Amino acid sequence: MKENLNELAAFMAVAREQSFTRAAGKLNTSQSAISQTVKNLEQRLGLKLLSRTTRSVTPTETGERLMALVGPALEQLDAGLAQIAALRDKPAGTIRITADEYAINAVLWPKIKGFLHQYPDIRIELTTDYGRVDIVAERYDAGVRRGGLIARDMIAIPISGDIKMMVVGAPHYLQLRGHPKRPQELANHHQCINLRLPTHGGFFSWSFMESGRELKIRGEGPLVFNSIGNVLDAALAGYGLAYVPQSMAEPHLQAGRLEEVLAGYNMVHPGYHLYYTSRLQASPAFSLLLEALRHRG
Repeated sequence: MKENLNELAAFMAVAREQSFTRAAGKLNTSQSAISQTVKNLEQRLGLKLLSRTTRSVTPTETGERLMALVGPALEQLDAGLAQIAALRDKPAGTIRITADEYAINAVLWPKIKGFLHQYPDIRIELTTDYGRVDIVAERYDAGVRRGGLIARDMIAIPISGDIKMMVVGAPHYLQLRGHPKRPQELANHHQCINLRLPTHGGFFSWSFMESGRELKIRGEGPLVFNSIGNVLDAALAGYGLAYVPQSMAEPHLQAGRLEEVLAGYNMVHPGYHLYYTSRLQASPAFSLLLEALRHRG
């Protein structure tokens, strides 16, 4: 029985990762060992489960059927073992969370710092991602996204207040280019430092509220980043205007390194939520983290 489970777990890892090397890393074993384990499974079943080339490894039709049959059962076993392990005196285990860069820096990390000191046997893995991640398929325990971007079949709790966006620029840039009076001026008269979302390919929208309606502006400029931290740094250096959350800009506004423009047109986005499936509710470690992150403002 143990050999069967090991073989199935090895096959599932290779099929999902489409790589013996990455699968071996996930299972903390060697590439040769996992290759032999999958080969043993194929020989025992008398069926080819994986198509191997020099560049890729993909499941055959039979392999895909096996994934659909045993995948959910193996996930239930993993969840059950995790719950049993969590019954120890000290809450322990690894919690994997996907979130965008700003959520990690401004929402999660400030709360997690103290939490980890209090529960040293709990490990938290944070992965930066801007897309609408299927946490079940990607094997995350939870995800963090703004309200309105979460699938309806997920449990979601608020972990931050609403997020006010603002346009800011360095004083010497504004002396040179002037202060825009309306958002429409950004497109033709100003340098806009854009954020390209890594998982979407497009620019993050500069949204404003004008006469009770949302207005989106597409500005151009000399710089595009895939990190909002770099966008803010470029604005501080005077390369143009940046569209960032208020909490990121506030320390620099107070110090005089940045100035806000278009203050009457600010867009306010819904706050962040932590979303997860019901299978984690029985985990003491996850329950503790949930309470630490919950927004009470």
